[in-house]
Amino acid sequence: MQNVFDVIIVGGGAAGFFTAIQIAEHNPSKNILILERGKEVLTKVKISGGGRCNVTHAEFIPQELVKNYPRGERELLGPFHQFMTGDTIEWFERQGVELKIEEDGRMFPVSDSSQTIIDCFLQRTQDLNIKINTLEPVKDFVKKDELWKISCKSNHYQAQQLVIATGSNPKIWNQLQHLNHQIISPVPSLFTFNTKDSRVEGLAGITSFASVKVVGEKLESEGPLLITHWGFSGPGILKLSAWGAQRLFEKNYQFQLEINRLGYASAEATLEQLLKLKKQNPKQQIATYAQFDLPKRLWQKLVEASIPENRIWAEVSHKELQALVKELTQGVYHIQGKSTFKEEFVTAGGVELKEINFKTMESKLHENLFFAGEVTNIDAITGGFNFQNAWTSSFIAAREISNR
Repeated sequence: MQNVFDVIIVGGGAAGFFTAIQIAEHNPSKNILILERGKEVLTKVKISGGGRCNVTHAEFIPQELVKNYPRGERELLGPFHQFMTGDTIEWFERQGVELKIEEDGRMFPVSDSSQTIIDCFLQRTQDLNIKINTLEPVKDFVKKDELWKISCKSNHYQAQQLVIATGSNPKIWNQLQHLNHQIISPVPSLFTFNTKDSRVEGLAGITSFASVKVVGEKLESEGPLLITHWGFSGPGILKLSAWGAQRLFEKNYQFQLEINRLGYASAEATLEQLLKLKKQNPKQQIATYAQFDLPKRLWQKLVEASIPENRIWAEVSHKELQALVKELTQGVYHIQGKSTFKEEFVTAGGVELKEINFKTMESKLHENLFFAGEVTNIDAITGGFNFQNAWTSSFIAAREISNR
C-alpha cells in the first residue's frame, strides 16, 4: 500500500510534534504525517521534569543560552537568534498554556503537569489535520525519483520532505549511516556519580553549594551538590557529567573527584578562618557547631575525617587544622560508576553537526532530509535546555519546509 504525503516526520516526540505543528501553521496546505514506532506518542514529554515537563529555561540572551550546550554551543547561536526562549513562551501562551519561572530559572506549565503540554500538542495536531500513525517502526528510507520512500513493518510511504526527529535511536542512526551520514557514537550525558566513601555515609539528602572537578582533567563545575544513597547528584554534578560525557565514558566512570565544599575558597583563606575560630572559641567543641554555613551533619563528617576525636578548638594541632582545610577545599573521592539521572536519559552523540545546515536544519548530503531535536550530536545540561533545542531546531526545519 502506498501512502503519499508532502512531509513525513519520523518520531512522535517533542521535536516531531513541534515540527509538524509549525509546518502546518506556516503552510496549512501541506499534507503531514507523523510516524511513531511505539504505542504512545510524547512519552518522554510525559516523564520529563518529574512529570511536570521542564519546557524551557529563563535565559533570554542567545550568547548566554548556548553556554548550556556541551555539544552544539557554536552551531546553535544562529538558530537561537531565530527562535528561542521568548518565542517558546509566546507560542505556548497562544495555545492557552501559561508557563512559570522557578527560582533556578527552569520553566514549567503553571499546571505543574506534563499532560498540559501533551494535550496542547494533540489538540493542535487535530486542529491542523496532521495525521499520526503509531506502532509504525521505520525499517528503511531511501531517496528515489525525488521522493523519499519510507518502509515500515506493513506499510510503505512516500514524501517530498523527510524529517528525522527520533532522538537517540540506534536503528535510525544505522539507516542514516547507510546514507553516508557520520554518526558520533552515543554515550550517556546526564548521570550521577557513585561512590562508597565513608565520608558520605548517612548523609543522603544533604545539599550544599560546592565546586567540583575531575582530578587530572580540565573538567570542573559548580552548583548545589546533593549527597545520595549511592554517591553524588545535584546540578553541579549533572553539569560536570554533561561536559565530561565523552571523557568519563573513556575512563569507564572510574576517576577521582575533588570537591571544594566552600565553593572557590582557597586553602590559605580557609586556614586563616579556622585559626580565627580557634582563637575566638578555644573551649568550644569543634564538631558541635557547624561552620561556613555547612549542614551540621556534613560538617561533623568532615571534622571526623580530619580530627580523630571531637575535641575543643584549643586542643587542635596545626597539622589537624590543615587536614580539615584539605577536607573542606580539596576533598578527593573515588568515583566508581554512574547512575542514570531519574528517568531522563540524555545521550551525547548523533548526526555529525558538520553535515547539517543550521540555517535550515537540512542534511548537507541529501536534499529534503531534515533533522530536529536530539537525533543530532547536540545535548545540554539539565534545566529545560534540551527541550529548547527541540523547539528551535523544529522551528528552523519547519520554516524551510513550509516555504518549499
